[in-house]
Amino acid sequence: MKYCTKCGAELMDEAVVCPKCGCAVESSKPAPAQTERKMTGLQTAAFVFMILSTIVSAIAIIPLAWCIPMTVSYSKKIKNGEPVSVGFKVCTLLFVSIISGILMLVDSDN
Repeated sequence: MKYCTKCGAELMDEAVVCPKCGCAVESSKPAPAQTERKMTGLQTAAFVFMILSTIVSAIAIIPLAWCIPMTVSYSKKIKNGEPVSVGFKVCTLLFVSIISGILMLVDSDN
């Protein structure tokens, strides 16, 4: 026998609702435990490709973080007639574009 947690009335074991107060009776059955599943071959492959894609995206974002500000800065310096430092030219060569860096280093105007 079990008892209602609200009013204390005696209940039958299979009761879902208390006949005295009408409250729902809590189930005494434990909730089924969630079992851990193994990944299938297709799911593993999809997971691996997701990781590789994340790495490739991260590699692509870092150069963009260099390229955009350096391009804007170079454009402003050229428009304002300011000199471009050798360090800036070498950084362009290494991090932005080899061709742009070489052209900047060869340029005698800056």
